[in-house]
Amino acid sequence: MQNARFSPTIRAAYALPALPLAAMYFPVFVFLAEFYGEAHGLDLAALGLILLGIRLFDAVSDPIVGHLSDGTGILGRRKLWLVAATPVVMLATWQLFVPPQGAGLVWFAWWLFLLTAGWTLAMTPYFAWGAELSGDYSERGRIAIWRESAGLIGTIGAAVLYGIGGGSSEGMALIAWQVVLLLPIAVGICWWLVPDATNYGRKAPALLDVIAILRDQPVFRRLIAAYFINGLANGIAATLFVFFVSYRLGAPEMAGPLLVVYFGAAVLAAPLWNWLIGRYSKHRIWCWAMIYAGLVFVWTLALGSGDWPFFAVICVLSGAVLGADLALPSAIQADLVDVATAKSGAQQTGAFFALWSVATKLALAVSGALSLIYLDVVGFDLTVENAPGPLGAMALLYGCGPIAFKLIAVVMMWNFPVDRAEQERTRAIIEGAAT
Repeated sequence: MQNARFSPTIRAAYALPALPLAAMYFPVFVFLAEFYGEAHGLDLAALGLILLGIRLFDAVSDPIVGHLSDGTGILGRRKLWLVAATPVVMLATWQLFVPPQGAGLVWFAWWLFLLTAGWTLAMTPYFAWGAELSGDYSERGRIAIWRESAGLIGTIGAAVLYGIGGGSSEGMALIAWQVVLLLPIAVGICWWLVPDATNYGRKAPALLDVIAILRDQPVFRRLIAAYFINGLANGIAATLFVFFVSYRLGAPEMAGPLLVVYFGAAVLAAPLWNWLIGRYSKHRIWCWAMIYAGLVFVWTLALGSGDWPFFAVICVLSGAVLGADLALPSAIQADLVDVATAKSGAQQTGAFFALWSVATKLALAVSGALSLIYLDVVGFDLTVENAPGPLGAMALLYGCGPIAFKLIAVVMMWNFPVDRAEQERTRAIIEGAAT
């Protein structure tokens, strides 16, 4: 069996591109709306609708890229897609994060669209590549933990640079420099050191087979639905974080440091999740992580102006489970690819992770758009001092929305049927059929 356990060097080389890519992606959903709303005077509801509209494009582009990367065409199976996406991401990041004076909704929409296209070209094959590197149940989790930890380090770097900038325009420019300088180096190291993935499929997949995945794989539908719902929870928290810190806690200067605390706790807790993955089922670990996060996050409802030190404690405690929340679902997804391969004979890892990417971005876009529209409806306004009513409404959504969605995801995943024993049985089938 392909039960490879890789050295830390190979895991780190594979994970490295996630650092600049996360540094690019995170500000889109945390800083970008406030940046264009405050520095460029654009309407929050309009920005939210643009975010949602561009994500609808992903429903088409992601499956196409996933299918193409499953083939053996001129771009190869995985590696060259990441290389091809690099200049697109670099250009679009710079234009979106460092816009000229007077940049309006058209500028925002076009460069966000191009950045999203570059993200799709990079991330769908990249995640599929990681899922195919090893057939070992635990090693898949470790690979995902390393990748997500690198992404968290990139996110911390973005948060630090945003704070160092001393203002939204300067901070976004520093983040753009981080992406433009680090991305080509990281992709080059990954290309050089990490082996290509093995294809255990017995036949070539067709494009329409992407749609068949949702029709024929009920366990996958269950996982991706739970992942989407949990993504709504995380998207609400990400979208409203800066608003909560700046306006509810009255500490806008602490937004960057608190993000560093939150993501730093996630990185430091990564060894714990690596240890647990070797001993327990991944779906049950994920459920406990979501339950714990809800128990911690509920205390945000008790916070008000000047309470940022207490919020810092919440950031440490809730950040500690973020690595599990990011890595474990995609590691479970890799196991379901094996189930589908054994059933259909076609290894469609790219197609699976294309649908995964659609769910990821759609959850963030829906939660982001609805959160911004919600702020507009309750009368929250960035240009004036908000009354207690709009402030309280914003804090209520920030504190309660994520918990409610996470509890739904826990119910869906608690008795998930694909555990270690089932994955190992399925893996033996597909590797035996390929010999």
